Amino acid sequence: MEKKLGWNKGGARTNNYGKGLEDDGLDDDDSEEDGEDFDEDEELEESVDDDVPSLLDRELEDNDRSGTKEVEDEEWGGFGAGHSSDQQQAIDVQKAQPYASADKPEPSTRYVPPHMRNRQADPETEKQSEEQAKLARQLKGLLNRMSEQNIGSILDSAEDLYRAHRRYDVTSTLTTLIVDGISSHSMLLDQYVVLHAALVASLHKIIGVEFAAHFVQSVVASYEHHLSTAESAPAPSSTPENSTSTANDGDRGKEASNLLVLLSEMFNFGVISHVLVYDLIRMLLKGELTELRVELLLKIARDAGPQLRSVDPTALKDIIQIVHTKLPKDSSAMSSRTRFMVETLTNLKNNKLKKAAGGGAAGSAGLDAVERMKKFLSGLTKKKHVKTHEPLRVTLQDLHSAESKGKWWLVGAAWGGDPLVDRQQDSSAPEAGAKKIESTENVLLKLAKKQGMNTDIRRSIFVVLMSSEDYVDACERLAQLNLTEVQQREIIRVILHCCGNEKAFNPYYAFVVQQLCRNSHSYKVTLQFCLWDFLRDLGETTVGGAEVLKNLKDDGPVVGFDLTKISETRKRNVARAYAWWLAKDCCTLAILKPVDFTVLKITTQRFFQELFTHLLISTQLSTPMLTSDPKDYPSTRNRGSIEEVFIKATRIQALGLGLVYFLGEIFGQVIDDEGGKGFLKWANKVARDTLRTGVDVVAGL
Repeated sequence: MEKKLGWNKGGARTNNYGKGLEDDGLDDDDSEEDGEDFDEDEELEESVDDDVPSLLDRELEDNDRSGTKEVEDEEWGGFGAGHSSDQQQAIDVQKAQPYASADKPEPSTRYVPPHMRNRQADPETEKQSEEQAKLARQLKGLLNRMSEQNIGSILDSAEDLYRAHRRYDVTSTLTTLIVDGISSHSMLLDQYVVLHAALVASLHKIIGVEFAAHFVQSVVASYEHHLSTAESAPAPSSTPENSTSTANDGDRGKEASNLLVLLSEMFNFGVISHVLVYDLIRMLLKGELTELRVELLLKIARDAGPQLRSVDPTALKDIIQIVHTKLPKDSSAMSSRTRFMVETLTNLKNNKLKKAAGGGAAGSAGLDAVERMKKFLSGLTKKKHVKTHEPLRVTLQDLHSAESKGKWWLVGAAWGGDPLVDRQQDSSAPEAGAKKIESTENVLLKLAKKQGMNTDIRRSIFVVLMSSEDYVDACERLAQLNLTEVQQREIIRVILHCCGNEKAFNPYYAFVVQQLCRNSHSYKVTLQFCLWDFLRDLGETTVGGAEVLKNLKDDGPVVGFDLTKISETRKRNVARAYAWWLAKDCCTLAILKPVDFTVLKITTQRFFQELFTHLLISTQLSTPMLTSDPKDYPSTRNRGSIEEVFIKATRIQALGLGLVYFLGEIFGQVIDDEGGKGFLKWANKVARDTLRTGVDVVAGL
């Protein structure tokens, strides 16, 4: 080895191999002068051998792996030039930094993201994030397994998680999971939304108002975001190029629709009050009535409409008025969906909204699910300690200003608003509407005095009748007056007075009385006495019975409306009104029992001629006839409806004989004189035959 390297045993060089060492700076023989440096060089060589693998070693390892046998069989012929240069280069690097490997580990080549560096720096944060991820998996598993049958056990598991983790972590995670699940792109079944709303209502009762407050704020914020996103998106195009996106266009706004259904069901379960729901409706009515907004209004009307009407019917009427102002004047310009929405709201106002309207079997299943969940919520008090929380009476404005002013609906939360200033701002908005309503009531009160309404009860009834939208609304508002049984008699008197004052017959009053008679039998008795009073005003002083006439003499005349003369218009309108009530079984012909038809005055005869004419006509119609033109007489001829009305009069034989006389001698003669050979002649004959048959049977008994 020494010979091949060019060294003798004495230390002298014999060939030029050593010159390469001089060139590389490796021929320094400092070890003889300083033993310490020699030791350092030995340590350096050892570190090079240990820490820095040479290219030769790597090549040998590669040759061993490839399985070649040429290197093993060849005789070793010394270090090659390439090998020695690589090894010496590594030694030079090690000499430049002799203590680098000992003091500093080899740096890692893997890239570490910044957020992972923070986690490595703070192990506590990493532990918390792992716990939150585990909590999210547990809650998601509970929601995936939840159904109507196991919602009780799911609720128990949620309570256990609240005990094991921080309340805010559980509340925020659960809110995020439910909102993300509800706000999907596809239409969700009603049972799915109802089930999650019932879970929210249960946690509101058990956990507290903090959960409901956080959940409602998150849902409303997500709903507004999805609504603005859907409305800002471009309208779907009908070109063939965009035909592939039809399905995506059909799902526009489904996220907002699903979240609005969730809010409606939360209102049904008592989590939020009607104030927030009405605010959401008003927000939809602020802009143009697009197809999306119409669809959302229909969702609210279907899911929360009946309860909204029962809680605050006045606000519902205001909403309907706003809807009518938004509609185009030309009805043909409205879409079919808009017409259906208007019809649904009108039926809701009139309490005619059918169960599961617009939803079919799916809507009916949703309503059944709501009823089952209400029973479940009511049964929680028997199983758990339930906190009696009222529905959150937060407004949409409160939620918008929660970050700036605070949350007044949470106990202990900061509040930066001024109640006095807020009250002034809230009262300034409806001030104009209140003044308008007040002026309208003042006008009606003045008109009531002018019409002879000489008591407060009559004036109140008059204002209700004149300001109601239809007969159903009038009946509901009359019921809200909380009148006594004696005071309720004034309703019929005011209606007859207003009906008689109309220039033409108004069916509105007839429908109001018809609805009242369906609700209470006492109104039928009042109709009888009012007719007797009217006949006495016509001059038939003997009408009313002996006891009634005796009371009139003792007590004096009944306080009326100071009518000095009954006009022909009044007689005609009252006759047509009583004809309709007799035909629709609001009262029977027995109310004519005290009338002597053989000695009627001319004025009374004309009144009864008008009454029986329209009585026969009304038996064939479902709505009152507005004119008296014979061309408008009904074409149908149903004997059964006429017989049903007149057969009841035969129970009183004197009344039956009197009606036979009047219909044959007076009423029949008038028909013949007018040349009537059509409907009235046929109907009169059927009525007289019915009376004769009934009287004969009664007489035989």
